[in-house]
Amino acid sequence: MAEKTLKEKTAKGLMWGTISSGVQLVLGTLFGIFLARILSPSDYGMVGLLTVFSQIASILQDSGFRTALANRRQIVHEDYNAVFWFNVATGCAMYLLLFFLAPLITEFYQQSDAAAHQDLSELTPLARFSFLGFVMASLGTAHYAYLFRTLQVKQKAIITVISLTTSGAIGLTMALKGYAYWGLAAQGIAFTTCNTILFWYFSKWRPTLPVSFRPLKEMFGFSSKLLANDICSNINGNILSVMLGRFYAVHDVGLYNQANKWTGMVSSMVIGTLKDVAQPVLRDVETERERHKRVFRKMLRFNAFLIFPSLFGMALISRELILITVTEKWLDCVPIMQILCIGAFTGPIQYLCANLVITKERSDLVLWNTIGTGIAQIGAIFFSYPYGIQTMVCVYTAINIAWLTVWFYFVRREIGLRLWEAVLDLFPYAAMAALAMAVTAFITSPIENAYLLLGTKVFTAALLYGGLMWLSGSVTFKECMSYLLNKKRAR
Repeated sequence: MAEKTLKEKTAKGLMWGTISSGVQLVLGTLFGIFLARILSPSDYGMVGLLTVFSQIASILQDSGFRTALANRRQIVHEDYNAVFWFNVATGCAMYLLLFFLAPLITEFYQQSDAAAHQDLSELTPLARFSFLGFVMASLGTAHYAYLFRTLQVKQKAIITVISLTTSGAIGLTMALKGYAYWGLAAQGIAFTTCNTILFWYFSKWRPTLPVSFRPLKEMFGFSSKLLANDICSNINGNILSVMLGRFYAVHDVGLYNQANKWTGMVSSMVIGTLKDVAQPVLRDVETERERHKRVFRKMLRFNAFLIFPSLFGMALISRELILITVTEKWLDCVPIMQILCIGAFTGPIQYLCANLVITKERSDLVLWNTIGTGIAQIGAIFFSYPYGIQTMVCVYTAINIAWLTVWFYFVRREIGLRLWEAVLDLFPYAAMAALAMAVTAFITSPIENAYLLLGTKVFTAALLYGGLMWLSGSVTFKECMSYLLNKKRAR
């Protein structure tokens, strides 16, 4: 009965996670297309220069307590209450700090040779406006943890759709009115604000006064490692934007961010499918080693089943996609986008490995893994930046792929999963996805019309990959099809 309940809970969570991620991908793509047609690479570059600072401040404000809440075996009102008031206080403090540091951020980027040919005078007021977002986020972290812990995936899917639609409409309206990068900043703040309001609406929990911060002391050992890990992860994820902003023009930052946005949408879709399920489900079985290993491998195969065809397919259609959607002014981002697509599969896999380790209460392993990755990335980027943007991206991608072996070393220590077993779970999907895309590229090579070429590539690649899955007898493919057919009959 317990196995059946866990399976049903996981299937339901994966279904709503997939729906949420799919809708998020569609809405993000549509609004992204319209905005990219209106705005220039330099507009995106201005906002991209600030991303790492606002995200680090947001992480400091959260301090890892949201994840600590979700991972506690027993939880009471006082736990949520302490985290809520702590987040509000630190969120306001971080905003005040960055408000006064904004001129120094501008000065950092103005020291580059490329800054002599670009106007960064509005970066300081833009920073002060953009940083308001994590103040709003601080009001919803405890409520998000409540929804996450109770597996309210359907409600979170609704929240995502409403927030994306509202914020996208605001950003698009401001862009049409000529506010340029201010529209992008407003879109981010609107998304965070809508999320917070809806977290309150769907969550039954409410903060109270007075407040005791004693629960924070109990969670600090666990959350402090997550805090340090999140900061390092953020630096790892944004180091290329910072380096490009320091050594290249804002235009180049915009090109990289556009390429990374498209690639990130695919990677985020897969992570979004698992993020509301992975940690709660893995936590439920963490006391049974073999069952823990079995559940993890099943999630790993599902991950590979989605991520490899999605990313390799994105690389295949990248030129036509960019040309049709955001016009030829963005074509220079295509080579960067193709390189990122090759290595972006590591993100969802690392996410799954990190969640496994966290359920074993070994957040220290996640931290040291992330620090190691960051040191390798920063060193390699400093070495490669004189050789151009594409070389930097290639080096960055290679390090992320190589570091997967380190992640699986720690996974083996926790659940006994050997590296060759993980490769057996991942490689068939990667090989079949690559084969499907290669055959598709060959078949469609004579087509010159961009619209016809895009449609033919998508249809052919999907047909070939699905056929290969069926012929190979993929259990994951059969389970997904069976689940979808059963849901259809149930209606």
